[in-house]
Amino acid sequence: MQISLSDIHAANERVAPYILRTPTVKVMSGFFNELLPDTEVYLKHELFQVSGTFKVRGVLNNLLSRHSLEHGVTAASAGNHAIAVSVASQILGLNAKVVMQSSANPARIAAAQKSGAEIIIAKDGPEAFAMAHELEEKEGRSFIHPFDGMRVAEATAAIAQEMHDDVAGLDAIIVSIGGGGLAGGVAAGSKLIRPDCEVFGVEPEGAAAMAASFASGAATTLDELNTIADSLAPPMTTDITYSLCHKNLDALCTVSDEQMLAACYLLGRDHKVLAEPACGAATAAALSAYSERLKGKKVGIILCGSNIDADSYAEQMQLAKKSVANGIFEEN
Repeated sequence: MQISLSDIHAANERVAPYILRTPTVKVMSGFFNELLPDTEVYLKHELFQVSGTFKVRGVLNNLLSRHSLEHGVTAASAGNHAIAVSVASQILGLNAKVVMQSSANPARIAAAQKSGAEIIIAKDGPEAFAMAHELEEKEGRSFIHPFDGMRVAEATAAIAQEMHDDVAGLDAIIVSIGGGGLAGGVAAGSKLIRPDCEVFGVEPEGAAAMAASFASGAATTLDELNTIADSLAPPMTTDITYSLCHKNLDALCTVSDEQMLAACYLLGRDHKVLAEPACGAATAAALSAYSERLKGKKVGIILCGSNIDADSYAEQMQLAKKSVANGIFEEN
């Protein structure tokens, strides 16, 4: 199971009129220079993307690849995918009914509603998927999966294409993993463009479905999740995301909630970006598990999203400030 350069280019042509060409910015000062002194770091700012995350790329590529959408679309999501589906549907003039679970952040529910989607609340993830599939069956809506499918991988592979276009000679890319739609595409795309560039994946300790899949040798569903990074906490991988990640990732690690929040704090303090916990995962991995492997290299870090409300962010950063003061990354 693989994608081609022509697949990536076709996906990019489809979605380019509707999204931002997010910047890849070289780090010139701040904590990266202090904690990774021999590493040249470039930040890919997908948190500036339409809808606030990379998710809209895959959603648009899915929608624009389908022949008939006259009955509208539906999806199941805890947050970022719901916002992306709502925004993409508004852009394309489609009717959207999105099922969100009751644990979703109220600010994310409001953001999805603001773009025009009808929001239906389910008690949990399984019920949300069941309700969305019922809408698919009864109303003829097109179901858009949060991370599965080759259309998602083609679209996220374009992120790797943009990074390599922006920075010649990248030695490594670090990418976060939830269900694997982002990491699978980025890793597969990067290997096509620059095979010698290593691609390192990272998951939350409390939602390591891809690590479990690697261990079992097949797509796996977790029985329990426990992480603050809800955007990286689907309980499962799929055959497609597992296959793409297993074939193309050079390494896989986990980071703690404390490390992700500390990374978000440092990104805000030194680089003025407001990152949700999931967005801090790749930076946290660069400063911990992968720090030795990155020495002397040219490294791209994907900042995947920033859909977080001000009150939650302020509360989390107060906790993170203490972790940074206690030198959470300095021993690395």
